Amino acid sequence: MKRQVQVPYQNRLGRKHQLIRVAWAVVWTLLGRPFPRSVCNAWKCQLLRWFGAKIARGAVVYSSAKIYYPANLEMCEYSCLASEVNCYNVDKVKIGAYATVSQGAYLCTASHDITSRDHHLITAPIVIGTHAWVATEAFVGMGVTIGEGAVVGARAAVFKNVEPWTIVGGNPAKPIKKRVIKD
Repeated sequence: MKRQVQVPYQNRLGRKHQLIRVAWAVVWTLLGRPFPRSVCNAWKCQLLRWFGAKIARGAVVYSSAKIYYPANLEMCEYSCLASEVNCYNVDKVKIGAYATVSQGAYLCTASHDITSRDHHLITAPIVIGTHAWVATEAFVGMGVTIGEGAVVGARAAVFKNVEPWTIVGGNPAKPIKKRVIKD
């Protein structure tokens, strides 16, 4: 019987990345989280910019949102990361103009290669289109694009791209119907 050698897991992102994350965690905890909800939003957006985020005018970030690595975050005009959103952005996350990521949603840009013995870290970006809505407690997996105007229903789990102006729900998320704007 062939003996397998266990290789300890190593984060390929490196020490500099880890130090920036520690500094970010301290800064956000002390200077961002104390303000309730969207109070002092301009200040919180400035903190994110200092750590490399691209935050456009009118974007809103709630103080209880968790952002793993600000340099991998881009928020367009009037986009929103609501309360308790977990933005695990090991890779890029782009949130389009007027798009909303609602309470408790989880954006996950990383996983582990299950075909590898040592479970290498794998990543892929998430793109949320203009006027899209990721509803309460939804999960969006790595490499997913939520199309323009699409809606991800509450508690849905999305592992594949969502077509523009489509409403999806369930686990795994499936199309429910087309989104039609009436006004």
